This record gives sequence, C-alpha cells and structure tokens, in this order.
Amino acid sequence: MPTTDTSRPRGARGEYAKSALRRQEILDAALTVFAASGYRNASVREIADRIGITQQGLTYHFPTKDALLAAVLRARGERDRALFEADAQGPESHLRAVLELLERNQATPGLVELHCTLSAEATSADHPAHEYFQERYAGILGRTRQVFEELRAQGRLREGADPGRCARALVALMDGLQVQWLLSGKQVDMVADVRAHLASVTTLDLS
Repeated sequence: MPTTDTSRPRGARGEYAKSALRRQEILDAALTVFAASGYRNASVREIADRIGITQQGLTYHFPTKDALLAAVLRARGERDRALFEADAQGPESHLRAVLELLERNQATPGLVELHCTLSAEATSADHPAHEYFQERYAGILGRTRQVFEELRAQGRLREGADPGRCARALVALMDGLQVQWLLSGKQVDMVADVRAHLASVTTLDLS
C-alpha cells in the first residue's frame, strides 16, 4: 500500500521552495552589489530593489546586512570546498584543483570582483568580514605550505625553493592576477600564468 508523507502539508512544501528560491535571489543580488560597490557602500535597499522586493521582504530572510554578508561568504566557500576534496590524494591533485578553481573564476567575474573588493575592505579590523578573511588566508597559506613541503619530501620541489615562500608567492600571485584580470578587461590568462609559476618551483607537469 503506498504511503503518504504527512509531516509537512503540500502547501507548506511549496512555500519552503519559494522561500529557498527567494533567498538565492537575494544572495545573487547581494553578490553583485557587494562586488560593484563594496560592503560599506552597498545598501540593503539597493539589493532589494535589484530583485523587486521591499527592504522588509529582504530582512525577513536576512535580518541584517552583516547576516547577508556572512551568507554570501558561506555560499562562496561551499562553492569551492568540493573542488578540493580530491586534494587528499596528494599535493599534485591540490595544485590541479587550484588551476581548476582559476578556470572557474574566469567564468564568474562577479565572484572575483567580490573577493577583490571585500578582501581589501576587510583589512580594517572593524570590518564584519575581517575575521573571516584572516581565517581564510591562514588556512589557505597553511595548507599550501604543507603541499610544497610534501613536494619537497617527494623530491619534486626545485632545489633552493622554500615551501613557506612558495606558498606565500602562489597566494600573492593569484590575488594580484585577479586584480590585473579585472582591470585588463579579462585579457590576462590567470591559469597560464599560475601554471608557469608552478613549473618554475616544482618539477610537476601540470599541463
């Protein structure tokens, strides 16, 4: 005999789906506005206007601008996390994931603009994303240094290359290339430049 799930009324399921869709619309609009104006200059009204809802309608889903920013950053992190799950296979897999991430970023300029704008703003200690970016960079640098240390142990790091300096240089290169890419009208090939850098400090074939 077929059973029916009565834990949530059919109408309620429809409302839940509408609410989830509305939240995603708000996050997409916030990403665009934060990337274009920066967090400090962006307004909740501007975000709401982009998708044709009232401020009250927006704050029903995200009570404050800080809460909205946190949700945008969380969504961005979840987008990238799955890409690096393969990194458990070894340092080469991690660096290939880095190159794949750059390829994805080149297809999503809004995310690149968001990162460049917010990371610069967040150097101020009173910025709501300050702690997030501190933790993000500490984690990225720590894992990247570990990758280069593993490569050195495998004999695949070029002589004289220091894992810590290699990690800082790679992260700095990626950040700098993103700014140049945006300012050049997307003419810089970030993937090719990072691949060339990795070839200069490792013996990996990442082509």
